[in-house]
Amino acid sequence: MSNLIIVESPKKVETIKRYLKGDYEVIASMGHLRDLPKSKIGVDIEHDFKPEYCDIKGKEKTISEIKKKAKKADNVYLAADPDREGEAISWHLANILNLDLNDNNRVTFNEITKSGIEAGIKAPRTIDINKVNAQQARRILDRIVGYKLSPFLWKKVRRGLSAGRVQSAAVRMIVDRENEIKNFVSQEYWSIDAKLCPEGSRKAFDATLSTVDGKKFEADNHIPVDELVERLSSAEFVVANIKKSVRKKTPQAPFTTSTLQQDASRRLGFQTTRTMRTAQELYEGVDIKGQGLVGLITYMRTDSLRISDEARENAHKFIEEKFGKDYIPKQPKKFKTKSNAQDAHEAIRPTIPSLTPEEVKESGVTNDQYKLYKLIWERFIASQMENCLLNTVAVDIEADGCIFKASGHTVKFDGFTVIYDDTSKEDAKKILPELKNGDKLKVKSLEGNQHFTQPPARYTEGTLVKAFEENGIGRPSTYASTIKTIFDRNYVEREGKQIKPTVLGEVITTLMLEHFNRIVDLKFTARMENDLDEVEEGKKEWTKTLGSFYKDFDKLLTDAEVTMEGKRVKIPDEQTDQVCEVCGKPMVIKIGKFGKFLACSGFPECTNTKKIVIETDGICPYCGKKVLEKKSKRGKKYFGCEDNPNCEFMTWDVPTAEKCPDCGSTLFQKGGKKGKLICHKPDCGYEKDLSNE
Repeated sequence: MSNLIIVESPKKVETIKRYLKGDYEVIASMGHLRDLPKSKIGVDIEHDFKPEYCDIKGKEKTISEIKKKAKKADNVYLAADPDREGEAISWHLANILNLDLNDNNRVTFNEITKSGIEAGIKAPRTIDINKVNAQQARRILDRIVGYKLSPFLWKKVRRGLSAGRVQSAAVRMIVDRENEIKNFVSQEYWSIDAKLCPEGSRKAFDATLSTVDGKKFEADNHIPVDELVERLSSAEFVVANIKKSVRKKTPQAPFTTSTLQQDASRRLGFQTTRTMRTAQELYEGVDIKGQGLVGLITYMRTDSLRISDEARENAHKFIEEKFGKDYIPKQPKKFKTKSNAQDAHEAIRPTIPSLTPEEVKESGVTNDQYKLYKLIWERFIASQMENCLLNTVAVDIEADGCIFKASGHTVKFDGFTVIYDDTSKEDAKKILPELKNGDKLKVKSLEGNQHFTQPPARYTEGTLVKAFEENGIGRPSTYASTIKTIFDRNYVEREGKQIKPTVLGEVITTLMLEHFNRIVDLKFTARMENDLDEVEEGKKEWTKTLGSFYKDFDKLLTDAEVTMEGKRVKIPDEQTDQVCEVCGKPMVIKIGKFGKFLACSGFPECTNTKKIVIETDGICPYCGKKVLEKKSKRGKKYFGCEDNPNCEFMTWDVPTAEKCPDCGSTLFQKGGKKGKLICHKPDCGYEKDLSNE
């Protein structure tokens, strides 16, 4: 009996074939095969939002091949990814192939391993129509907002602009944060800090003034600080109280999609699209020496913290062999999933806990695959290990009616931190010398220090993902695409790792707040996500959910058209100090379809435009001209000679102001702060290691 399995990605095909016995053929749909048309809205709003699906252009050959193979097969299994999108792809496939929607022809693989594939094939089910309807509702909702709002923006701001239900709320969050920073008023405050050490010891430790004559110390200028420093200059510092305790530090839960994106951003510097692309590769299968193609992690789109008993047992077995029984918790670690989480899949974990990152690296995986697997593996193994125990010490030091406080700790039992430790370098150094009550302390230094309150930091991709999750904006599976979209639309831009709005993003957000407040209202956006979740759970009817949204949205659109009749919004130009070489007027920065560019402020009389050039401290090691900062098609920063294409020099390494001691050429920094400086001058080869500095 012949069986056809249809998966989404061609990378899975060979992996699945390896593990299935019998007459199975595996083919890939290459993602979605049908969608709403690009040329029109494709939704009959008047008749229960009936969608008009059509075959995606360019997929004709794939559809034809799948139809031929399905016709010859006795059984067809729809094995798209185990999420809403995968359920919708399976539903479209069933319609294309005229399969019975009541048949048990839907299979899902939580992991692309022998056991995961066999378990999936043994448990076919019907297509989950509630999941399909939730996906349809989201797709149609976003189509309506995009197709109705975008033309409004074309008329009132500029052609080519777009708006989206989730992306507009995301931009609003970034604009709000920028306004917080602009409007922040810094407050001055002071501390009094001492460096003390026991008599007969050279080891000093830090202590900070806490109370003065029984009252909490607070100062917003230097006058009371100077008086106290003078008062304490001749005081005797004595240990008044020591409190010792043991603090328990528990491991973090295994990764969900959201926490993986946050940690990959913070620890590895990965953008969310890079994280999800690499995770997809690890899930679909990587060639491991001696084992062939192996899916290294479980499905990467999940917000569940659950793991299987088998995975826990395998983790404990590895931990005992590697570290000993003391590192296995007496009670198995279980983490509580949030109430609104989709619990269909396990947390993200390695499929083979005993397969270490070092073994994976030796198999020749890409650097990104190794780094992300290492992060996932360490987090999971640590989550199944015993707690870390810290001996903590809190000390009160009395001096002329003033109390200074100091604290420190030592590690009693390292537990899970032997693998995965989030302790900052500053915290790790907080070790106090041996002290006892009544000890007199020498004052190495005593000084007042001025501080200023700081504005909130701009979002990074990691902190933006965290904010999405906290505010209920989108779902973990959509975070990466949402962030990519708002960058592609030039509504936001990067400044290092930080994200800030462009002038265009600020203008569009102001317009949306004025006329479409509900679209950019974070609570309303979150409620819509909850409504879609309830559609998936079968608690709400999808067309009624759309109808409720559209009634209010249509009124907002009509009112906005009336209010802005005959009006247009101008996008302010960014001023520069550059002068137009054609007419002598100042050049300004404008945002076009392909991003920012320089244009003459004398437009339309002068139409001079040119690319924005970012110069660096570097000199080209090939020809001696300037090295410029450039961007690849994917938006990744690189550096190249200003004389391109005549000079072919380019590098991902960052040019510095330092010169090579051997040849005098520019040194480039490779691998971050702990990497190395290298000379790219042909035949030089100078390198300087930075890891020990």
